[in-house]
Amino acid sequence: MKRNSVIDGQHRSQLALYLSLPILSWAFYDFANTIFSSNINTIFFPFYMDEVLGTNEVMQQVASTFISYANAIASFFLVVFSPLFGVWIDNTGYKKRFIVWFASISIFFTFMMGVFANLQTTTSYSGVPLSLFLVVVSFIVAKFFFNSSLVFYDSMMSDLGTKEEMPLISGYGVAIGYLGTILGLLVYLYVGNSGFHRAFIPTAILYLLFSLPLFFINKDTPIPRSQRKPVKFLDGYKEIVQTFKDMKQYKTIFTFMIAYFFLNDAIATTIAMMAVYATTIVGFTSGQFIVLYLVSTVSTIIGSFAFGYITKAIGAKRAITVVALLMIVALTFAVFATEQWMFWLAGSMFGVSLGSMWVTSRTYIIELSPEEKRGQFFGLFAFSGKVSSIIGPAVYGTVTLWMKDYGTLASRVALSTLIVMTIIGLLVHLKVNSSKVRGDI
Repeated sequence: MKRNSVIDGQHRSQLALYLSLPILSWAFYDFANTIFSSNINTIFFPFYMDEVLGTNEVMQQVASTFISYANAIASFFLVVFSPLFGVWIDNTGYKKRFIVWFASISIFFTFMMGVFANLQTTTSYSGVPLSLFLVVVSFIVAKFFFNSSLVFYDSMMSDLGTKEEMPLISGYGVAIGYLGTILGLLVYLYVGNSGFHRAFIPTAILYLLFSLPLFFINKDTPIPRSQRKPVKFLDGYKEIVQTFKDMKQYKTIFTFMIAYFFLNDAIATTIAMMAVYATTIVGFTSGQFIVLYLVSTVSTIIGSFAFGYITKAIGAKRAITVVALLMIVALTFAVFATEQWMFWLAGSMFGVSLGSMWVTSRTYIIELSPEEKRGQFFGLFAFSGKVSSIIGPAVYGTVTLWMKDYGTLASRVALSTLIVMTIIGLLVHLKVNSSKVRGDI
């Protein structure tokens, strides 16, 4: 039976909502996986690669290539498998069970990154040390299963309350999640400015610790076995193909998926390139970037909470429009930043828009999708986001490659392409007709 927020005819207060054990433990998983996302994906894995390979300017580019390819491969596998995940949700009703398995695998390989980084061996392949190769492979596996668990995590949100409570629950989850970034950054005090591999094992431990509440508290509502159908690998793609065939029937949500593709393209690329741009173009030191990242995270937390209420007040569609406009302003400041204060302002505004986009878009998916198709559409939601996570950095890197002889101008032009992406996403989003949500499904 789905969890309901109506008890004895009375709606839960906001405090009761936030202190509900299923919602609190669900939010703590966001706390846990955000530690992985910030520590491994954004900070310490890139720092480790640069530390090991970046002995000169040429090798620094080699290190960047390893980082970008590793991220692209992990995203590619998610693109391949995410449609199947949606079918699993709709056919079995299991969400928590898959989160437990996928998160556990991600945690294990995060831990193994630390083990392999300490591996003492002279073996190498094509000049690449065996230990480095194993760390990169472990990162790809850890990131793939981390991202995969989020498909089930996002879909679980609709079981935690009523439709009216979704914006507050979504904002609460994102805000609690980004508090994990602050805790994760404390690992930097242990690591210091060298030996960045030392962050891997502590991150895995924190990832596991804060995942445990969801592992033990939340419950699945499985579909009876008699009502399930055999699931084959291509079933998810068959449903996507069928969805495209039925485009007129699902026009509203399909249009939003296109808009989200472009909006997430800008977000994913900015996250991937923020550190490089801040240090090489604007002149931040690594220590200053850590502080900037912390400030941006605080902005994300504030934005997540604020846009939970804003979304409830003005609706998810209008809220997404506001977030997109904020992104355009933030990226414009970043493109033309000649002083550090301009990038501080850009980073803070982008932090607000980052958390807010998650709050608003997840809520909007629930509003637009029929309950019996929700798992499929969350799979498609992840599918759209992860394809853009591959394409965005590729476009950015292509621009900088073509314009490398123009120096820092190349990066500024590359970043400006993200403004174009955001504008396209906003224009498509404005075409979404929310009044037809139930009429066209």
